[in-house]
Amino acid sequence: MKLLRLLAAPLFAAALVLTAFSGPVHADVPESDAELAVEWQAAWDTYRFYDSTPPLPGSGRSRDKARISIEIDAPVEHVFAAYSDINHHIGMHSFLKRVVTHDDRSQACIRTINFTAVEEIPYQGTIVTSNTHAQQRIDHDGLRYETDTWSLPGVVTHQKILFEELANGKTEVTEYLVFDADTSLIDFVVTNGVASHEATQAALKQAIESGEL
Repeated sequence: MKLLRLLAAPLFAAALVLTAFSGPVHADVPESDAELAVEWQAAWDTYRFYDSTPPLPGSGRSRDKARISIEIDAPVEHVFAAYSDINHHIGMHSFLKRVVTHDDRSQACIRTINFTAVEEIPYQGTIVTSNTHAQQRIDHDGLRYETDTWSLPGVVTHQKILFEELANGKTEVTEYLVFDADTSLIDFVVTNGVASHEATQAALKQAIESGEL
């Protein structure tokens, strides 16, 4: 997954201005796993980032969509297993430092994982910690997964990732991305969000094809 995540420093600058370091963007001591679990639940209950209903007209928020794909020279089952494991995304981008899993359960062939991705971003001489709260739902039989995320400044993403076996033994990975954000930020969020996902795709492709994953 990723996850997802908006990794451009200017967006975090906007987050700092808009939130004055409130909530999950901060530059102090790292939070414990238990504290992150409480924060995840509060975000889930308050921001309903699992709700895919488009923002209402006049709400000050907007939605935009994107689709990106990449071809990986490896069998689909291997690509799916490596790509869908969020822990494999650590190191694919220098900002992502750890993933804290709050719940991991399976029902009716769907594995659901609640987690927080913790990123450390250099910003004007300090390190800003950003927490992206997420739920991932993995459909092993369908070779697909979905992820919903929330992060400051009020950015919600809905992701559907599909894996298709190609005739040449390669795998095509297609990500369908939906971004919800304040109207003043939506263009920036989409541009940098798509760029981040493309960079992660490329890094995972290299790691899988090289045998690292």
